[in-house]
Amino acid sequence: MTEELFQHAADLLKAAKAAGADTADTLLISGMSVSVQRRLGKTEETERAEARELGLRVFIGRQSAIVSASAIDPASFARLAEQAVAMARVIPEDKFSDIPEAPPAPDAAFLDLDDPDEPSMETLITRAAKAEDAAMAVPGITNSEGASASWSRSSFVLATSLGFSGGYTRSSHGVSATAIAGSGTGMQRDYDYSSAAHASDLEDGAMIGERAAEQALARLNPSRPKTAKLPVLFHPRVAGSLIGHLTGAINGASIARGTSYLKDKMGERLFAPGINIYDDPLRIRGPRSRPFDGEGQPTARLALIEDGVLQTWILDSRSARQLGLTTTGHASRGTSGPPGPSGSNLYLEPGKMSPADLMADIEEGLLITELMGGGVNGVTGDYSRGAAGFMIRHGKIAEPVAEFTIAGHALTMFSSLIPANDLVFKRGTDSPTIRLDGLTLAGA
Repeated sequence: MTEELFQHAADLLKAAKAAGADTADTLLISGMSVSVQRRLGKTEETERAEARELGLRVFIGRQSAIVSASAIDPASFARLAEQAVAMARVIPEDKFSDIPEAPPAPDAAFLDLDDPDEPSMETLITRAAKAEDAAMAVPGITNSEGASASWSRSSFVLATSLGFSGGYTRSSHGVSATAIAGSGTGMQRDYDYSSAAHASDLEDGAMIGERAAEQALARLNPSRPKTAKLPVLFHPRVAGSLIGHLTGAINGASIARGTSYLKDKMGERLFAPGINIYDDPLRIRGPRSRPFDGEGQPTARLALIEDGVLQTWILDSRSARQLGLTTTGHASRGTSGPPGPSGSNLYLEPGKMSPADLMADIEEGLLITELMGGGVNGVTGDYSRGAAGFMIRHGKIAEPVAEFTIAGHALTMFSSLIPANDLVFKRGTDSPTIRLDGLTLAGA
C-alpha cells in the first residue's frame, strides 16, 4: 500500500513543479477501519470504512496554498496542482512559512506500530460481548450503554520537492464498555476502555467491563459538597488534562502570538524540584509515536519540564522562525491544513508515593474522577471546570460527590503538584495520580 502512495506522492510533486510551484510538499493517507457496537446482548451496528485522501501544499516564493481531495486519483493531479498554484499567486506572503530541509526518513519498523492481522467481524463482536457481559454480570448493574470493539490501519506518506520522502503504517485495536447502575433519576454511568497498536496489548474485555460496572456502582447516590478550599487528588484518567493545559500554554504558535500566560516563563521553575514532564514520539507501540514529524523533521524524546523548570516550547518550523529558534520536530498536520506545533506521547514522570500515601494526611479533600467543560484560560491561566468524584475523609476515599466546580490558577496548581507512583501508559497523554493543594471547590 505504501509503495503505491510513494509513487503517487512523487507524481503529485512533479505536477506541482510543472504547474509553476517553486517548492511543494504532499501528504497522502490511506486507511481502513472496522467497528462493532453491541448493547444488551445484541449487535446493534457494524461498520467498515475505507478512506484515501491527499493534501498538496505549494509555494510561489513565500506565498502558499493548500488543496486537498478525498480520493487519490492520478488523473486529477495536474488539475489539483494548477488550482493550488493559482491560489498561491493571490495569497499574501508569509515570511515565516516555507518547506524546511529534512534528513532522509528513518525506517519506522523499530517503532513496531503496525499489527498487520485484521481481526474478523466475529472477533470484534466477541471482544465487545465479553466486555458488556462482564459488566452486566456485576450485581447492581441495571442497564448498559453498550460495548464496542474496533480496529483500524492507516498508512501515511509525506514527501517534499526538496527530496524528503518518508512513510509508515499504524494500526489500532480498541474495546470499551459503559455500564449503568441504579434507576430513574438516580442512575449513574461509568466507562472503561483499552486501546493498543497490537491486539496482544489489549486488556482483557472482562476486566474492562468489570471496572466500568464497579465505577458506576461507586458513583450511586452522590451528594453536592459544600464550598471550601481543599486538597484535591486527580485520578490518572483525568490527571493528564493538566499536562494538556501545560502543553497548550507552551505551544509555539501561542508563544509567537504572545497569547500564553507562560510566554515569559522559559527557564523558570513552574513545578517543585524533581518534577519531570516528557514528550516521547519514539515510544515503542506508542499511540502517537512517529519516526518524523509533519515536516519530515526527525523526532526525539524531549524534556518539557526538567527538575521543575520549563525547558522548551513545542515548535514547528514556522513558530520556531517567528521566535528565532529551531524546530523541536513537533509539526503535526492533516491533508487540508498547514503544519502546526503539537505534542505526541506526553507523560508526567511518576513520583515515589502511592495514591494512598498522597491522601493519608488529608482530613477533608476530593478525589476527582471526571471533569466537564471549561479548562484553563490560555491568556490568564485561570482554571475552572465542572467535576465529579469522591470526598476524602481522614485519609480514605468516602462518599461520591457531583455537581460542583473546582477552580484555581494554573501556576499555583503546577507549583503544588505532587505525583504518585501509579503511572500507566494508556493514553496519548499519561499521568499518575496527582495531588494539588488549595483548589477552591464551588458547591452547595
